[in-house]
Order: sequence, then structure tokens, then C-alpha cells
Amino acid sequence: MSRPRVVVVGLGPGDADLVTKRPERLIHSATVVRLRTNQHPAARAFSHVASYDDWYDEAENFDDLYQRIAVDLAELATRSPDHSVVYVVPGSGTVAERTVELLRERGDVDVVCEPAVSVIDVACAALGYDPLHGLRVVDALEGVEPLRGPGPLLILQTYSVEVLAGVAARVPKQTVFTVLHHLGLRDQRIATLRADELTTFEQADHLTSLWLGELRTSGVAMDDLVELVRRLRRDCPWDAEQTHASLTRHLLEEAYEALDALEAYARDDAVGVPDDEVRRHVEEELGDLLVQIVFHAELGDEENAFTMTSISDAVREKLIGRHPHVFGDVTYATADEVAEQWEERKMKEKGRTSVIDGVVWQAPSLSLYQTLLRKQNSFGPPLVQGESGDLEQAISNLRSGTDETSVPIALGDALVALVGIASETGVDLESVLRRRAIELREQIVAREAGS
Repeated sequence: MSRPRVVVVGLGPGDADLVTKRPERLIHSATVVRLRTNQHPAARAFSHVASYDDWYDEAENFDDLYQRIAVDLAELATRSPDHSVVYVVPGSGTVAERTVELLRERGDVDVVCEPAVSVIDVACAALGYDPLHGLRVVDALEGVEPLRGPGPLLILQTYSVEVLAGVAARVPKQTVFTVLHHLGLRDQRIATLRADELTTFEQADHLTSLWLGELRTSGVAMDDLVELVRRLRRDCPWDAEQTHASLTRHLLEEAYEALDALEAYARDDAVGVPDDEVRRHVEEELGDLLVQIVFHAELGDEENAFTMTSISDAVREKLIGRHPHVFGDVTYATADEVAEQWEERKMKEKGRTSVIDGVVWQAPSLSLYQTLLRKQNSFGPPLVQGESGDLEQAISNLRSGTDETSVPIALGDALVALVGIASETGVDLESVLRRRAIELREQIVAREAGS
């Protein structure tokens, strides 16, 4: 006995003018035939064929409905005298047809998809675009994560305002879409709308799709930056000579410049909205710092050691592992609990026996001491506590100190007390002192200008 077979024929993306001759012949000659839905312009010519439209009204969701349809088609094919059923779908059975995917997954029926005009054909024809040039087809119902560029994207299943709102939430608000509505029909409409305007297109139905000509995302921008650095290595004499060692001081300089820009931004943000010049400065300095990272990644790629991709993947996987309260079933009530568990996981991951393993001892002494305080507060009672009395005592000792030994000790006690108090109150003394340095710089400049 031959295996049951489902022959899938498509009605095209519009009216009967787009239906090819073979589907008509197969439908009329079939022993058993089913329409997925008669809610399609071309289906009017086959009103005598049974459809699954009643099931749409009964189903709680599309997944259950499509599974039920696939089961029914397999059973019909099994019971059919010629072990075959013709299954009629809108558009093409090879494009965005979930029921066909489910039939293929079953394994107990053969699935044959007849060629048909698809929404891809009419969309590309309407816009004069050759799909060979990088077109990607996206199902609007699959996923809620941001859409990825570069484009163009043809987004299908955008049959309601609610679905349009979901698509709009996955891109920046100013992203420009082309709405393709009823292509090839008398009421065809092609409209251009920004993402924040998509929900105004209230006519959306099962013959509506979206075209996104270009979508510049961080992934695309990063690929372009990597390629630029690769070209600099190839064509610029200075860049060609650089090594990991020669670039280290540039990495440090760019990090400090980014820090300066961020602190200026934070100061402005504290008293109001930072102006455009401050924002652009932050963007510029962070970009300069990013170039240093990309440059080291390119050197690593040349050495077959690591790449920008491997670096990004490694840190992403590490962050997922360090956040079981976000990506797992662990629950933490406070930020302090998160920080404590973070230190424990780091020790386990890296096989460390002490919380101070991995501390950067070349860091500025003030930052180094604050780091050690945070480490010691992660496990057990504090070894050093910030008390105002400690500071007062240190100042008293400093005033009474006269010899070369007592003064440094008293100064050290005072610094330790200050750092301890700052740690207890959550103040970053490094930033505090940098702000004071900036204020002093401004005073010096003002005095010079007045002299």
C-alpha cells in the first residue's frame, strides 16, 4: 500500500488572476480536497470545497488549530481511496505556511508542495526589488526580540493592528516601514509609515505585509567597524605596525578620556538634561574606546587567538551564567545578595581560593583600597569599618604628630577611615576626588583669565 500523501496547492497572494492552471486542475480532479480557509479572494471560485473556517472560531490559539488541521489532513489521506488529499492554502505552501511545516514534521505522510505565486513575488514586483540582493522574510508572530538588520526585510503575518504594534516595538521609533496592502487587487495600497505610526493603519488584514528597506542595528554597525579596522591594518602604515603591547597605553588613555566625558555627562544629568555637545562628547569617547577593543580583537583574529565574535559570545555567556536570577529560577531580594553571589560564582568559575584573587594591584591606590573593602564586605564581618570616631582620632593623632614616623601613620589612619566611611555610605571617593580636581582646574583657569 502506498504511503498517504498530502498535495499542497497555493491560491496565490491575491485574486483568481494570480492562480496558476495546475492548482485549478488538481482541485477539480481530487478525490478529497480541503481549503484551509475560504477567507481569501481567490477562494471564491472554490466555494464548493470544504474548509476549516469553523475550526478557527473554536480554536483558542493558532498552534492548537494548525496541529488539529495537520492531524485531520493525515487521517483524510490515510482513509482516501487513492491515499491522497489536496490541501489548498492562501499564497504558496512553501512560504509562511505553518500547517505544511507540521505535516512535514509528522513523518507518516508524504508532503508535495506545488509551485505557486507567493507574497514574496508580488511584493518584489511592486517595489521593483530583486530578492537575490539579500531579502530576508520574517514572521511577525515569531519572537519579540529586536529585529536584526541590515535589510531589506519582508515581514509577513501582519494581519492586525495588534500585530503591527508588536512589530513597531521591535525597532527604533523613527524606523520607516512600507505597508503593502492587498497587492494586485483593486484596492491595493502602498503606504510609508514610521514605526510609531504603524498602529494607525487600521485596515490591516491577512493580505497586509510590511517591507523594511534598511535597518541599521548595532550588529550591522559593529560588522562595519570590524571591517574598517581590518582595512586600516591592511592599508595604513601606522596601523599595520601596531601590536597588543604598543596599543596598551592608547587603551588606557581612551579609557580615561571616556571617564572624563561620562563624569561631565553625569554632572549635567544631575542638574538637568545634558546638552547635545556633552552627549556627543560621550558618544565620541566611548567610540574611541570601542575602537581599541576592536583593534585588539583584529590582532587576535590575525593570530588565530580570538575574534570580536568570540569575545562577544564569551562575555554574553558569562553574563547569563552570572545572572541566574534573570535567566534561571534563582531569586534574590536585594542588590547586596546579587553582589555576594556574584563573588562566589566568580571564585568557583575561576578556581580561586580567595576573594582578592584577580584584584588589579596596579590600580590607583584609592581605587585599589575601595575594591578590597568591597571584597572583604562580601564575606563575613568587615575587617575595616568606617567610623567617624576613627577619623577624628586619626586627625587628632595627625595634629599631635611631630616625627617622621607618626605623621605618615596618622595620615594612613585618616585615609583608611575616610575610605571606610565612603564604603559604608556607598560613595566612590575616586570620583569625589576627581570632581574636586576638576573644580580646582576651573578655579585655576578662572584665576589665569582674571590676571
